[in-house]
Amino acid sequence: MRTTSVRSCVGALSAAAAALLLSAGPAVADITSPSPSASESLAPVTTAGSSFLTATAVQPGQPVQLAGSTGDYLYWSFTSEAGRTDKIAITVTLPPKASRHGASSWAVDVFDGLRRRQACTAGAQTPTAAAGAASVTLGCTLRKVRSWAEPWSGDPLPGTYYVRLAVTELPEEDLGLPMQVAMRISAHDSDDIQPEGGKLTTPLTQPIAAGTVQTSAPPVAAEKEKGTGWSWSWDWLPDLSTRWAWTAVGGVIAAITGVGGYSLTRHPRRRRRRPEHDGYNHL
Repeated sequence: MRTTSVRSCVGALSAAAAALLLSAGPAVADITSPSPSASESLAPVTTAGSSFLTATAVQPGQPVQLAGSTGDYLYWSFTSEAGRTDKIAITVTLPPKASRHGASSWAVDVFDGLRRRQACTAGAQTPTAAAGAASVTLGCTLRKVRSWAEPWSGDPLPGTYYVRLAVTELPEEDLGLPMQVAMRISAHDSDDIQPEGGKLTTPLTQPIAAGTVQTSAPPVAAEKEKGTGWSWSWDWLPDLSTRWAWTAVGGVIAAITGVGGYSLTRHPRRRRRRPEHDGYNHL
């Protein structure tokens, strides 16, 4: 009887241990298995704009990888919120050393929604790549975005920001050579987002009204039907303005001056003297 009870206790403990391991197995698997981050799920951006209006939109954490030509201006745009500090990191893979003719200087500039250039607190904003360098790294850490600011301060405010990559100094022979650009924008949030004394009502984003492309010629307005009867029209007269008034006054003054000057400078007429009679009749 004692052996049977021991065996039953051992069996019960084994079943409980097996059930505990089976229930803990998925939990352990869930903890150890890595979950994809938001930045890894975003598709990489392979294009860039050539101006502010055509800037390619990029989200923080989204990779940017594209092929371009040296000498081109590349534009991207991203949105930032109050309390966020944005950091831009760019790596430019230069053309092969054999095809280059000298050093090159690069620059990354950041503008807010009103096209105001923002200062960088850290990062190589204007580096120079040597003639034998394979790549050049640029960076810009913006100031923390504020919820409001004075109009004259130029502090970063919530809204759209634009990133511009350009080469500032380059040998003329190197213009148009192929290059590779990799960029990533990272955002760091902060709890201190509300300065005292004010509040920004709307994000600092300049509205852009996109136009429409016309595929056909616009319709021509029909001309007004000309009347068959006689009608007097004043369309041939010019529009009266201050210029015409001063012209008329000037003409009158010139005419009066001319008449007065002639009357003052003309010679008096000589009178004819009649012959005096001496009492004799001349035959």
